[in-house]
Amino acid sequence: MEAFEYTANPSRVVFGNGTIAKLPDILSELKLSRPLLLSTPQQIGQADGVKSLLRGEVAGVFSEATMHTPLEVTERAVEFARSSNADSVVSIGGGSTIGLGKAISVRTGLHHIAIPTTYAGSEVTPILGETSGGLKTTRSDPKILPGTVIYDVDLTLTLPVGLSATSGVNAIAHAVEALYAKNANPIINMFAQEGVKSLAASLPEIIKEPNSPAARSTALYGAWLCGICLGNVGMSLHHKLCHTLGGSFGLPHAETHTIVLPHALSYNAPEVPRAMEKLAEVLPGSNGDAVTGLNALLDKLNVKRGLRDFGMKESDIDKAADIAVSKPYWNPRGVEREAVRELIRRAWAGEPARADL
Repeated sequence: MEAFEYTANPSRVVFGNGTIAKLPDILSELKLSRPLLLSTPQQIGQADGVKSLLRGEVAGVFSEATMHTPLEVTERAVEFARSSNADSVVSIGGGSTIGLGKAISVRTGLHHIAIPTTYAGSEVTPILGETSGGLKTTRSDPKILPGTVIYDVDLTLTLPVGLSATSGVNAIAHAVEALYAKNANPIINMFAQEGVKSLAASLPEIIKEPNSPAARSTALYGAWLCGICLGNVGMSLHHKLCHTLGGSFGLPHAETHTIVLPHALSYNAPEVPRAMEKLAEVLPGSNGDAVTGLNALLDKLNVKRGLRDFGMKESDIDKAADIAVSKPYWNPRGVEREAVRELIRRAWAGEPARADL
């Protein structure tokens, strides 16, 4: 076996059904009593539910979490946390809310308890993506990692079917790129395969039966494993493209990952045959080809396949390609501007991924 390095990210994970009920005891164990609750405007009801669970003993509720973590929102939230004398942060929601919790925590040192309600995986990564001036940048720091994660399967039962599908594929993207990461290792490879296998099996079941506790539990478990992959090894072209498209053109996060993933995988496929084999092993209907298996999964999930469906203009394709190649980053295949442009064009048009880039 080749030499490798593996770093376990130190956070406490509580997984199960109804586990949100443990939040008061967790805060008590940590000697915390004034948490700032975070949500998006659409999920303020869930934040209010947490407030009720804590019998109103909170520093306040900040419900302005926004996609791609805009810097101006973070600055308002940090000021709110300080002025309310918060001693911790509790984020409940998807990647937008948890991202804001991470942004506050790393700036203030407050303990962050993340309660994910989607499959984004942000809750188990030391990575923070922030948007300012139309550009999204990311950084990694162990201090960004939430200190506690509460996975409550019950909170995902009402996640809309469409968002369940795209959020799940977003999670799969973390594992896919982990399999061919520059610093890949056998431990993360196991997590990646198990994560993809779990999501590929459960997401179609969720489409058929959204309230299935078994399918929801398996999907949340898979998303956790895929998130660990994202937090432990480097990402490459797929994530770079999605950050470009989301941060510069305001495209929705999970949907963008879902559309771009098969094209990015196809782009890199010639240079990562072993990773393609590992992925094909856990994708039903792959017939030995990971791109075929991924396309088959997306067909089952009935997701939109074109960036134009979410407002991207054809005239934005060249700008996106220019941004994507503007700063060097590692990728198993060289990042070639014209090939990347064609990748983006196919993703914009909603064409099936094919291996001729």
